[in-house]
Amino acid sequence: MKVFNKKGLAALAAAAILAAACGGSTASTAGKTLTVGISLPLNGSSLAAAGPARDGALLAIKEASIEGYTLKAKVLDHAIEGAHNPGQAAADMLTFVGDETVVAVVGPFNSASGKAQIPVSSEAGLLQCSPSNTAPGLTKGADGAALRGGRAVNYVRVATTDDLQGPAVAVYAKKNGAKKIYILDSQDAYGKGVADAFEEQFKKDGGTVVKRDGAASGTQNFTAYASAAKAAGADSIFYGGVTSDGAPLFRNALAQAGLGALPFYGADGIYDGTGDGSYVKIAGANADNSFGSQAAIENVPGKDAFNTKFKAEFGKDAEGYAFAGYACAQIVVEGIKAAVAGGDVTRETVRAAVVDKGAAFETVLGAVSFDEVGDTSQRIISLYKVEGGAWKFVEEINYGN
Repeated sequence: MKVFNKKGLAALAAAAILAAACGGSTASTAGKTLTVGISLPLNGSSLAAAGPARDGALLAIKEASIEGYTLKAKVLDHAIEGAHNPGQAAADMLTFVGDETVVAVVGPFNSASGKAQIPVSSEAGLLQCSPSNTAPGLTKGADGAALRGGRAVNYVRVATTDDLQGPAVAVYAKKNGAKKIYILDSQDAYGKGVADAFEEQFKKDGGTVVKRDGAASGTQNFTAYASAAKAAGADSIFYGGVTSDGAPLFRNALAQAGLGALPFYGADGIYDGTGDGSYVKIAGANADNSFGSQAAIENVPGKDAFNTKFKAEFGKDAEGYAFAGYACAQIVVEGIKAAVAGGDVTRETVRAAVVDKGAAFETVLGAVSFDEVGDTSQRIISLYKVEGGAWKFVEEINYGN
């Protein structure tokens, strides 16, 4: 699977956007079929986290009914050898841009992939809704503005951001008795960002960071980092990154170094269920006394009813970001319906229906609206602990209150 460099992506983006423009971005010119793209990492360890989001989106699209139109999903997988790959994510977005029936995209899952995709989708005016991106710089401040390049907001997300998630985990760790913490991060937009936010809050609350290191995604041997944590006298560990970056391998290395009893904190990057490829599955017995979070609501309205229909469709319970994937697709469908009602179904009318200030949506997550840069009105962090090989919900923090 080819991964394009930035120069190649820019050339391809220009070609794809020109092709879309020449072909017309009004979906009705391509017949009565409208396509919702789904862009997620869907193999190896990435599947454990992103698979539920895909399934949620597919269920919402299957349930949708838009008079006069056929709605279908187009799923692209941008994981390479089990790890999310920003270059491939950008290339996949070009595929969506070049398909004139695609009027919106659900995804991506990882913030680094979001950073790679937003300039491409933005230039094409193609709506994106991410179920799980949490890096603040995708939307906020100068970084967010640079990704948009002066264009109208086309990217929204139903997950809140790491400037809330990192501090929530830090407060939780401090409350659990952490005083001297060792931090390791994966050095990408998500891993470094959530670790930065955690560290700032932990220090603010009187905690000490005894040492901090970075281990790039793809690292397989974490022995040196476990030794560093031991030598520094850490009483707790924080890992900024995702399962496919090596979080469970690090946890196992800590156990081998005699630190298996230390509390191990992460964010939503390690909260990915208990199935094959998940943090809990790979870490095994060492996963106990690990703590994670989700940048979303746990106390979902009508959760049992949703789970019943989800299980009937997929043969398994809804977990993780399944609800958020469904919510993103619900929002996309409502945007399409608004465009249909207006009589002009284009990428721009769908984008405007979702992003324009004042639009509010009733979703499986509850009421959701977006601010001027596309961030959700729901500012909720849910916290979890691994006990007996399973994630147990602990508490929910609503920063909107």
